[in-house]
Amino acid sequence: MEAETHFFTGPEFWVLIAFIIFIGIMLWVKLPEKIAATLDARAEKIKARLDEARNLKEEAQSLLAQYQRKHRDAEKDAKAMIVRAQEEAENFAREAEVTLEESFARQVKNVEDKIAQAEASAVAKVKSAATELAIDAARRILSEELAKDQSEALTDAAIEDIEKRLN
Repeated sequence: MEAETHFFTGPEFWVLIAFIIFIGIMLWVKLPEKIAATLDARAEKIKARLDEARNLKEEAQSLLAQYQRKHRDAEKDAKAMIVRAQEEAENFAREAEVTLEESFARQVKNVEDKIAQAEASAVAKVKSAATELAIDAARRILSEELAKDQSEALTDAAIEDIEKRLN
């Protein structure tokens, strides 16, 4: 009998009893269900956070792709603008060159016209001066050598002849 008493009086027995009571209280309070519910709730929160993180990642990737497209489009637009600006600059340079050439040609023509007018004016003045000198010389000669009646007739004839030749 000693072996039996010894089992009930030993600390192992009382630890076993305390453990069984502890397990009984936990089952009576439904602690495993509460722990499972708490763990399930925590797992749901973690899953929700992971889903949110996945959604944010997808949104970020979408935004990145969108901005990359916009960047490529902006680069294309900038290149097109540069090409158009270069074409416009070349057109402007060609137009300026043509305008300059036309202006230079007009100025050359104006100068040539002025030279031609001055030349014509000088020729007319020289002809006029030569005519007057010829008429004066003819008058002197005729007035000195011819009689007055003959001189006037010859002078008139010479003046008419000179005028016909000059015109």
